[in-house]
Amino acid sequence: MACFSLELCAGAGGQALGLEQAGFEHVGLVENDPHACNTLRLNRPNWNVLEEDLNCFDARPFKGADLVAGGLPCPPFSIAGKQLGEDDERNLFGVGLRIVDEVRPKAVMFENVRGMLSPSFSDYRSLIEKRLKALGYKSGWRLLNASDFGVPQLRPRVVLVALKKKYSADFDWPDMRIGPLTIGEALIDLINARGWRGADEWKEKANGIAPTIVGGSKKHGGPDLGPTRAKKTWASLGVDGMGIANEAPDPDFEGMPRLTVKMVARLQGIPDTWGIWGRKTAAYRQVGNAFPPPVALAVGRNVLEAITKSSQKGVLVKDQCLTVSA
Repeated sequence: MACFSLELCAGAGGQALGLEQAGFEHVGLVENDPHACNTLRLNRPNWNVLEEDLNCFDARPFKGADLVAGGLPCPPFSIAGKQLGEDDERNLFGVGLRIVDEVRPKAVMFENVRGMLSPSFSDYRSLIEKRLKALGYKSGWRLLNASDFGVPQLRPRVVLVALKKKYSADFDWPDMRIGPLTIGEALIDLINARGWRGADEWKEKANGIAPTIVGGSKKHGGPDLGPTRAKKTWASLGVDGMGIANEAPDPDFEGMPRLTVKMVARLQGIPDTWGIWGRKTAAYRQVGNAFPPPVALAVGRNVLEAITKSSQKGVLVKDQCLTVSA
């Protein structure tokens, strides 16, 4: 039985790729950034990529899709920002709920930053839950760490899953503890691609997982690996976080190397075969803002199992609330 997904704010396709691996077929992917749209088309020419402003998107033609998923903009809830939440002009949760109403899928899956679980946003989370309940969904939030899914990066993400009541009892949050590689183990072949003599020594120093990778906004300047505190952590792991390199270090390179876009993509759990469209800044921004595919795969697989399992029963299952966990 085929299950179909409509993806919102698809970006470079991290979540879409994970959901594809979980077994979903995408009927549409909405994204307003032309570079990201080109990335999606480059890797999946058969996907229906819709280069549109989500505020103006009419989702009614997709009514009946099994899943509405997306990575709604995170700056309104990020601890690195002003945390304006629902008052931030970039907040698209209201738009996302409008689309859920138009599509009426079996399930909803939205991801955001850990700041979404902040006590200051408890009223807003409750409002979202009430609106979903009015549409017939049971919803819950869960803080998931990408490193638990084998991603070599400390990347906590909050995921909202909502299912129609007859499917909710069959959903379980993924509980995984896959030990990630260190940065050195994950990147040694790429860092040594041009024969850098210091590669083996660097690998020994890069003996931890990466701090959370940030993509920045279009208002940000050139690509780098985050704020001052993050750069200090990168330096302790032998990485110069002040910028992104065009290529791996040459044989005689001395000092701390910078990572390339391909290296950062691997630290996000994005396969090497997944091409990123655009010049360095645009490409890095797409990678830095991506949702790690292994996490999307794990959650998506459990969502798919819940809706197919319940559908096969042919009867309503026991009503059960999803639990909130921080």
